[in-house]
Amino acid sequence: MSTAAATASLPLLGRHAFVCGATQGIGKATAIAMAAAGATVTACGRNDQGLIRTLEELPRTAGQKHWSVEVDFSSSRDVELAARTHVETAGPVHILLTNTGGPPAGSAIEARAEDFTKAFEMHLLSAHALVQCFAPGMREARHGRIINVTSTSVVTPIRGLGVSNTIRAAVANWARTLAVELAPFGITVNTILPGFTRTARLESLLDGRARRAGVSLQEVEADAMRLVPMGRFAAPEEIAAVAVFLASPAASYLTGVNLPVDGGRLALG
Repeated sequence: MSTAAATASLPLLGRHAFVCGATQGIGKATAIAMAAAGATVTACGRNDQGLIRTLEELPRTAGQKHWSVEVDFSSSRDVELAARTHVETAGPVHILLTNTGGPPAGSAIEARAEDFTKAFEMHLLSAHALVQCFAPGMREARHGRIINVTSTSVVTPIRGLGVSNTIRAAVANWARTLAVELAPFGITVNTILPGFTRTARLESLLDGRARRAGVSLQEVEADAMRLVPMGRFAAPEEIAAVAVFLASPAASYLTGVNLPVDGGRLALG
C-alpha cells in the first residue's frame, strides 16, 4: 500500500490512542473506530471484564498491539499513576479521548457540595492528570489530539442534571484554555457535545424520568425524540466517527471547538 493510500484508508496509522470509558457506549465505539483507522489503542476503564471484551473486539488490520488500563476516575492520583506507568511500557500517547459517565441526576439547588467535588475530581481533575502525563510526548512529536466527550448541556443546560451541567461546562472551558496553550506545539484540543445517544447512561436517565412521572419509557423516549429535528437518537458509532475525524490529519487546523453532534437539537434554540 502506498503512503497516500495508507493515509486515506488508515488515517491514524502509527498513532497511539488512549480512550477512556472504553468498556461501553461512546468510549467503546471510539476505541473500535480508532483501531479500525490504524491506531494502536489503549482501552481505559474501571471494569476489567469490560476491558477484556473491548480488547477482543478491537480490529488489528495493521498488526497493532492493543493495551488496556484499569483505573477508577474517582481518584485523579490513581489516574496519574496508572497513566505514567503505562507510558513507560507502551510509549507516548498521540491521541487522548476523555470520556466519563455523567454524575447522578438531580437539581443543582439540592446537590451537596461533595456532589460537585466528586464530579470535579472525576471529570476535570482526572482528565487534567492525563493531559499533563501525555502532553510532553505530544510536544516532542509536535503532534497531539485531545478530544473530550461531554454533553450539549455545555451550551444549553439540561433540566434535572444540575451537577452534570456545571461540571461539563467547566470541562469545556478548561479544554478551550488548553487549546490556546498547546496550539503552538501542533496539539489540538476539541470537545464533542453528543446529543441523545443510545447508551446505558441515556437509558438510565430516561428510565428514571419515566418512573418519576409514572409513564412508560416509550412515552419518555418519544418526548425526547420530539426535541431532535432528525427524529431519532444517535448510535455510539456516529459519535465515534466524529472523534476519529478530530484525531485525523483532516482536522489539523481545528482546535478550541465545542462541536455538537446532536441531530440538530441545539439548532432549535
